Amino acid sequence: MKNLIKELFWRGLIHDSTYNEKIKNEIITLYTGFDPTYKSLHIGNLVAIIMLIHFQKYGNNIISVIGGGTGIIGDPSGKNSERNLIKKELLNYNIINIRKQLSLYIDFNFKKSEILNNYEWLKKNLFLDFVRDIGKYFSINYMLTKDSIKKRISNKKSISFTEFTYQLLQAYDFFYLYKKKKCSLQIGGSDQWGNITSGIELIRKKLGVKVNGLTFPLITKLDGSKFGKTENGENIWIDPNLTSPYEFYQFWINITDDQAKQYIKIYTFLKKEEIKEIIYNHEKNPKLKLIQKKIADEITIFIHGKEIFNKVKFISNILFKKEKSIKKISKNDIIYIYKYIPHKKIYIYNNFNIPILDLLVNKSNFLKSKKKAIRHLKLNSILINKKIVDEKFILKKNDLISESYVLLQKGKKNFFMIKFKK
Repeated sequence: MKNLIKELFWRGLIHDSTYNEKIKNEIITLYTGFDPTYKSLHIGNLVAIIMLIHFQKYGNNIISVIGGGTGIIGDPSGKNSERNLIKKELLNYNIINIRKQLSLYIDFNFKKSEILNNYEWLKKNLFLDFVRDIGKYFSINYMLTKDSIKKRISNKKSISFTEFTYQLLQAYDFFYLYKKKKCSLQIGGSDQWGNITSGIELIRKKLGVKVNGLTFPLITKLDGSKFGKTENGENIWIDPNLTSPYEFYQFWINITDDQAKQYIKIYTFLKKEEIKEIIYNHEKNPKLKLIQKKIADEITIFIHGKEIFNKVKFISNILFKKEKSIKKISKNDIIYIYKYIPHKKIYIYNNFNIPILDLLVNKSNFLKSKKKAIRHLKLNSILINKKIVDEKFILKKNDLISESYVLLQKGKKNFFMIKFKK
């Protein structure tokens, strides 16, 4: 444990911790929770998965808890307003998906490592029994000190009794897992510190036992907001149907140098010496993006596998070639590109003459408004099949690649492909 904690500190994976310098080198059981309020995990959740893998590599037993019970309530942490309650049928569907995703990346055949659903033990608690046996250990004053509650109240936003009691349920999870599994450590994102320490307090008061908590930093977008389980917004999902492997790969290629220097330690399992060498070589010529490319390679292989990664690299090489023509590419290659980048199928019934604004906005929704489309056209940043076009351009049938496809491009990095069908 002592060596592991030291490595996690170096990787920037520890935000808060109850551990002191007298950490014992012992095998423990630990857990972290996964919120099933959406059907896929995202790259913020990947940090939790990577943390579990690190602990597992050092011989510890890990438990992944899917919040089938707490998901009915909704965690107020990091939320500025009340969550919409999710229907149980949808929650159960999400739980099945998340369980499958976790099983792809974590070895649950290792010792006592397992996936649990907290609904299985929370459903057994009667309200009066829970309030008497658990609630009595928490004063209102104590609960109000938690950041998730303080921020909501200080922003003059209301918080329901439902969300207010969430921290008691998560505290009970830790208490239950300690009693049943001797689980002595809970880990989570930094926004979970209040919930984690509530569990530590409950175990101390009720059983007289000291357990520990550890949080890792939240991964945020450039605007400072965290990656969350909402359908809207710029989330990067690990489900290839929600974020294509190509988009996933390009996300890492396009992170800033500061992010890259942080993420290569967090999101890869590369050794310290190798990471230092990559950063050193990158700083000699930052335009080569050596760190970003290494992260993109490692994490895309980890999530999507080597075969998909090779296809993504192949597609990227084609799309970012300096040559202007794409019509010479084989039909099989075009089909690959269409499959793995953002795309849309459009049915054409009339004469094939489509004005550029209609193509960019109405047909494809590649750009959100004609005003934006006109602005980009005037800046010469719109390309059709890798050729710059203006407002007068009309797409004709002989412009199509392999008789069916057209490649739209905005600037150097944004691509979209349309397949026309009769």
